[in-house]
Amino acid sequence: MTRSLSEKIDHNTLACGVEYGVVELPKRHVAAFQIRILAGTCNEPEHLPGLARLVEDTLDKGTERHTGRELSDAFDVIGAGRNSGAGRETAAFTCTVLPEHFERALELHAELLCQPTFPDDVVKVNLDLTRQELKALEDEPQALLDKLMAPKALGPILGRHPLGDRSGIDRITTGDLRQFWKSHYSSGRMIVSVAGPMNESRVAAALNRCFEGFGPSKRETNGLPPAVFTPGVNHHSKDLAQEHIAVCWPGVDATHDDFPIQQVILGVLAGGMSGRLFTEVREKQGLVYWVSAWQETPRGFGLLYMGASTTPERCKKTYDTLLREVNRLSDDLTESELERAKTGIIAGWETRGDATRARCSELASDLYFFGRPMPMSERVSRIQRVTRDDVSRYLRTYRRDQLCVMTLGPRALTEGSNSTSDARTKEAIRQ
Repeated sequence: MTRSLSEKIDHNTLACGVEYGVVELPKRHVAAFQIRILAGTCNEPEHLPGLARLVEDTLDKGTERHTGRELSDAFDVIGAGRNSGAGRETAAFTCTVLPEHFERALELHAELLCQPTFPDDVVKVNLDLTRQELKALEDEPQALLDKLMAPKALGPILGRHPLGDRSGIDRITTGDLRQFWKSHYSSGRMIVSVAGPMNESRVAAALNRCFEGFGPSKRETNGLPPAVFTPGVNHHSKDLAQEHIAVCWPGVDATHDDFPIQQVILGVLAGGMSGRLFTEVREKQGLVYWVSAWQETPRGFGLLYMGASTTPERCKKTYDTLLREVNRLSDDLTESELERAKTGIIAGWETRGDATRARCSELASDLYFFGRPMPMSERVSRIQRVTRDDVSRYLRTYRRDQLCVMTLGPRALTEGSNSTSDARTKEAIRQ
């Protein structure tokens, strides 16, 4: 058991295989829980991209006891707010409800997870909707850029898009959904986090009652597919008024000792309107409509990104300026910038922590990445210890001599080819 400031956090694994954590917040008026299934797009058969997301989206459309409409009405009766989504490594089902309805909300989730029927007519509708979403993606430049970038940055497996592709969607059948669910959904592949005025014994009893006997209880130990980072400069030609740019390079994963330094660097670059990218690239030079920096951390791997949208004529200058801003942090990062970034990160955690649902999600991520709850005091301390010397060391250690670059728009970053060799990438960095 770990105690964090006024929080009491319990962490355990039931005999049925469900790993769970409970952060007890007695003064909150709602309870939140999240169920993570350890199966995502990386678990799909190679020829069926989009399958994991279709399974997640169809689970609540009919069970052995209720139709999809009846199940939705049952959630509405207790005022439950819920959503779900399928990611690269997991599928998540989140619910916020009054504490007195916690058991009923969990029972309904257990029903859709353990007893789905995947009605043929519903599967057909969801397949048609996915085709429409894939088509609509072509009109959303930033989302399309993310889709194009992911296989280059993460490889052909981890870089799969949740929507898949048209050829894969056309091959998927109802039997494929049922087989994926049968193979990957079980109590042994579940992590559950709960936050609110709930105690551990109440949560454990409800989980055991709902999920006992739900498939194998033993946690599978096979690892995730490795990330495959492919440096190079790539372009996707599209008739747009703006040029969209994304740049990424390897960093560290969420469990690494240097991860807090990486968080602070991102805070300096993109921590609101005082972040360097906003002030230097947008406000002072007027190069971009939008600019930001962020990270992706699939388990065991980390990537840092910078992105911007600009005019085609300013694409190369914007790219050079983005790299310059991150490179010069080693030389001119001020103490005030550092403290502002650290304060922004900590304040964001504490502000989000006031939302029970956000605290529940943080706990789920801790269990997934660290295998334990991380008290807020530990999280804050790791950020507070970061110094300017740490930032300089990080930037020297994790060099940007190999970049993955993707542009979307009417003009390529370099002339004459849609891609370049690693040597060309390094030359672009030196310019």
